[in-house]
Amino acid sequence: MQCDYFDRGVCRSCTLMGQPYTEQVLDKELRTRELLHDAVEAVGGPGAVEWLPAITSPESAYRNKAKMVVGGTVQRPTVGILDHRQRGVDLRHCGICTPGIQHALPILAAFVADAGLIPYDVPSRRGELKFVLVTESPDGELMVRFVLRSEGQLPRLRQHLDALHRVLPNAVVVTANLLPEHKAVTEGEREIVLTERQTLSMRLGDVTMHLRPQSFFQTNTHVATELYAQASAWIDEAAPASMWDLYCGVGGFALHAARPGRAVTGIETSHEAVRSAKQSARDAGLEDVRFAADDATEHALRARPDTVPELVVVNPPRRGIGTALSTWLEESEVQHVVYSSCNPVTLAKDLARMPSFGLRRARVLDMFPQTGHLEAVTLLSRA
Repeated sequence: MQCDYFDRGVCRSCTLMGQPYTEQVLDKELRTRELLHDAVEAVGGPGAVEWLPAITSPESAYRNKAKMVVGGTVQRPTVGILDHRQRGVDLRHCGICTPGIQHALPILAAFVADAGLIPYDVPSRRGELKFVLVTESPDGELMVRFVLRSEGQLPRLRQHLDALHRVLPNAVVVTANLLPEHKAVTEGEREIVLTERQTLSMRLGDVTMHLRPQSFFQTNTHVATELYAQASAWIDEAAPASMWDLYCGVGGFALHAARPGRAVTGIETSHEAVRSAKQSARDAGLEDVRFAADDATEHALRARPDTVPELVVVNPPRRGIGTALSTWLEESEVQHVVYSSCNPVTLAKDLARMPSFGLRRARVLDMFPQTGHLEAVTLLSRA
């Protein structure tokens, strides 16, 4: 992939830009295998592992969510990142974003100017509009979120909402998120939905998930589809009567693995994500699937022995599942674990804490082309 922003030194977020894509994927595979080598020896020996070919992604136009810092002035706003002086750098034509987002960003920049929304200036801590967050569904619909310092610009947003829909009719969910604090986060706790629609329908194959504004969703739709399909195939092969999906987000693994007669429980700390997952299960008529807002580790530690499932899916943040949960899994009656990780370093540490499980299968998925990040999914089973 070629990127003018990278070539000009304007943006270096994509650290592997310019490296041949096949080399990027191979390096990620080799790094993951090396990191898991010691853990593999501890939980079953190198010969026990089947490494499946890596799942690749389109090299560009793959990212279904854009988190754009708003800078500049009311008359000439920028949407992109901040430079070393904390000034706005415009990246409205960023090539890793999906085509729908690439089309929307210049329109949204013009809308910011037309509506008179005041960009937030980080050095002076003045202004209102901090970020524009845009997510595109597989069907081309958009969720647009304006992150504001206060409610001061809400009247302008409401006043110009019809104008936004005229120039961007596929923006079916539009919200204002309030982030009053001056700190390095992207969004605040309070969300004000400005449209009738409150969720974005994310249709992956036969499963439709409902994405609410503050819910996590995999940023690469193509690779996410492959990830859920791979995990579901392994789960069906194990054929558990019961399973947990821990760190379930909007329920991706749980909803894809749901089968008649299989009791599925999804656990997630985000109440908004749980609301989304419940709506998806209800719309799909899945009676044996339930979701609850809870801490994954606490949920496991509180579980009665007769409620422990046969299989557990974990999809933790970069820090991994940690000592407490990996120890609980090691000492539990769980027979299979599907571990999806965005950080092979913590994945290896967690696997080493579960020596009773053999690492049977592993696969790298290139969720983030042009960067060093990756997703790895593994299947663990007791001997």
